[in-house]
Amino acid sequence: MSEPQIDPAGNTQQFKAFAQRQEPEAAAPQRSRLVPIVAAVAAVIVIAVVVFLLVK
Repeated sequence: MSEPQIDPAGNTQQFKAFAQRQEPEAAAPQRSRLVPIVAAVAAVIVIAVVVFLLVK
């Protein structure tokens, strides 16, 4: 029996397709966590500026 010959180019193309595939459900939690953090930092900065201007 001869061994089946595996085409390495086919495996590479399949891997590239897998690596480039984007899963929206995997990316969504990262965005949803980032938005409240950015909003909180912005709120702290705004409050700090307002307090600084009132004290000055």
